[in-house]
Amino acid sequence: MKISHRPNRMLTGGLAALGILCLCNCSQHEDQRDTERYIVESERQWAESVATGDTSAVQRMLADDFVGVDPKGHLYTKQQMIDETRNAPKYFVSNRLNDVKVRFYGNTAIAQGSETWEKRSNERGRFVWTDTWLQRNGRWQIVAAEDLIAPEKVE
Repeated sequence: MKISHRPNRMLTGGLAALGILCLCNCSQHEDQRDTERYIVESERQWAESVATGDTSAVQRMLADDFVGVDPKGHLYTKQQMIDETRNAPKYFVSNRLNDVKVRFYGNTAIAQGSETWEKRSNERGRFVWTDTWLQRNGRWQIVAAEDLIAPEKVE
């Protein structure tokens, strides 16, 4: 029986394919981590805009077809959110992001988190929210949001 020292072509091809798959998987994982960082930073900017009135983050983050649900159950659009953000510093002294959890489902990400705010009236509380992010045309934007107001301290 003669033993060849040449590598088996199927084995070589299989190892090459496995290597490419690992590189692609690592690349996708890194892309997802970058996207998660982008989403968390964007959510922080949106939270802070309530106190600053800076609408640039809201304009960038919200898709043109965005629809949100406010704590009273009313629907609002991107333009309404931009207008409210401009006026929010009249009412809010501060609003800071507490935490965000991001989960991915293909080209969709669900971000859930909370913010702690203080109004000029000295009232304090928390926003608890869920934002639905969608990747379209190479860009991640929020297409839907739902917000509620919760007590400042969790019992």
